[in-house]
Amino acid sequence: MALTHSRSHSPAQGHAHRHGPATPHPAQAASWSILRMTVLARLGAAAAVSAGLWAVVWLAMR
Repeated sequence: MALTHSRSHSPAQGHAHRHGPATPHPAQAASWSILRMTVLARLGAAAAVSAGLWAVVWLAMR
């Protein structure tokens, strides 16, 4: 008994390009970006991530 698969799996299914091949995709609004953060906010985020990673290391060595 042979099974048939009727659905098409073409890459263009459900996604139509509305720009030419030489034109880049239109820009999309970013909900969050590290580039929009102030230097102090970036340093704070880096310190928080670093502290979290050191906590994982500390717990693993216990």
